[in-house]
Amino acid sequence: MRSEKKKMKKWLKITFIIFGVIVIGIGAYVFSIWNSLTNAVETMHQPIRQTSEKRLEDVSLGEKHPFSVLLLGVDQRAGDRGRSDSMILLTVNPNEESIHMVSIPRDTRTTIIGKGIEDKINHAYAFGGVEMSIDTVEHFFDIPVDYFVQINMEGFKDIVDAVGGITVNNDLDFTVGSHHFPTGNIRLNGEQALSFARMRYEDPRGDFGRQLRQRQIIEQVVREGASLSTLTNYDDIFKALGANVRTNLTFDEMLKIQKHYKSAAKKIEQHQIKGQGTRINNIYYYIVSDQEKASLQQMLKEHLEL
Repeated sequence: MRSEKKKMKKWLKITFIIFGVIVIGIGAYVFSIWNSLTNAVETMHQPIRQTSEKRLEDVSLGEKHPFSVLLLGVDQRAGDRGRSDSMILLTVNPNEESIHMVSIPRDTRTTIIGKGIEDKINHAYAFGGVEMSIDTVEHFFDIPVDYFVQINMEGFKDIVDAVGGITVNNDLDFTVGSHHFPTGNIRLNGEQALSFARMRYEDPRGDFGRQLRQRQIIEQVVREGASLSTLTNYDDIFKALGANVRTNLTFDEMLKIQKHYKSAAKKIEQHQIKGQGTRINNIYYYIVSDQEKASLQQMLKEHLEL
């Protein structure tokens, strides 16, 4: 009996030691993930002006106020600021549990705020970076832009590779360089995803087709990045994000959005700006009527509860 008690104590001791090692290992792993995440967020953070002139009171994410985000896909190479290759405006309303997503055609003719000229809206970034882009978009829609997220399209392939590739549902058979993209579900690595996102001239829908592919890629990157299978790649993912993403969102604000605004993702409404292509001084522009602009402005103001 005494011998059996000794054996039981021995096994209990071994069990507790193993359990302790596992707990310490998990704790170290979680700390490593948390440390990599906070380092990436610090690298991504790019503060700009805090309050828009078009907002009467500051946004409180803790009180679940609706807010807006400008997504900028920037075609940026070494030694060149580049231009905003894609622009998507999001308004998020947790009370209505919905998100409005408006893709802005890059050739849209508008006043470039801070430059005082009529030009393509994507040129605002080349003239004055993120802040001029935000000011110009605010003027176009007559609403405040509270946050921005800038993605370097040239380095976007690193993010796709970091999550292990993505699967997209392609609705147009086309070839770009050495990459052929058949219709149906296809698996893309980073280089392929970049070619898939950038193609415009072979698509009869032009910029609208490209915007559709870019939204699909962003959605799939988020989906892959959130899956458990990519946890082992967390360090590569955070490094890729830190190198290629800039935002004025703080870590605390990101946590509040994750906590209070998840329900808004239940309903994502995508909107396409209606307009007409034309040439002015032999340069192609996309012209949006005052009526279409007013309709969009009203929709977004109501969604932001302004």
